[in-house]
Amino acid sequence: MSKPVELIPLARLALTFVPVAVVVGVLYRWSLGAGTALYAMGRMLLQLLLVGYVLTFIFTTEQPWIVGGVLAVMLTLASWIALRPLHGQGDRHYLKALGSIALSGVLTLLLVTQAVLDTQPWFSPSKVIPLAGMIFAQSMTAISLAGERFYAELPRADSYETARGIALRAALIPITNSLFAVGLVSLPGMMTGQILADVDPLIAARYQIMVMAMLFGSAGISAACFLMLIRPGVRDKSLASDESR
Repeated sequence: MSKPVELIPLARLALTFVPVAVVVGVLYRWSLGAGTALYAMGRMLLQLLLVGYVLTFIFTTEQPWIVGGVLAVMLTLASWIALRPLHGQGDRHYLKALGSIALSGVLTLLLVTQAVLDTQPWFSPSKVIPLAGMIFAQSMTAISLAGERFYAELPRADSYETARGIALRAALIPITNSLFAVGLVSLPGMMTGQILADVDPLIAARYQIMVMAMLFGSAGISAACFLMLIRPGVRDKSLASDESR
């Protein structure tokens, strides 16, 4: 039987900020924007403390509409953040990003929670919300990478299809690297957390296999959907050549 996870005392938790202080010191010394790093760390602390209190309430709820509301907020924010690298393109592509993340993310979430884990009750917030966060975040990153690379490649690519292919491959680089490295270079978050909680490593490995598969699938599907949805209105070189004849 696994032991409860040890509560980290605040004094010991503060020690993790020693490397952070070193990095901030280097940034300040080299005039590279130490203030931005401090602001980011401050936001991280505030956001995680707030979400800890919120999740404590949500995880005890028995109302599926509350879970649905949380998922809707997560989708809305993920779609907005995903378009941040697309300067000047974000506003007109928001619904496309939202649809792409919703399609891939929600379907993947349903598959994992209902078919793989057989979650009871089906809306169990302690399972649905953390898994949704992982899926939506991966889809968000994939769309950011795909969109940014697509518009960077389009002016010099032969066609929309060429730029689309380069963009999709770029979007999948982070998760593909993770697939190569998992178990050899790194033990991902879920597996590490379970092992620290004294869960059998073979059981933790099965959960991590599930996570890696769902992240690769959701990232690829969301990026591919987004790239297809932005196709209307894109003028590539092959189309311009055809029209000039």
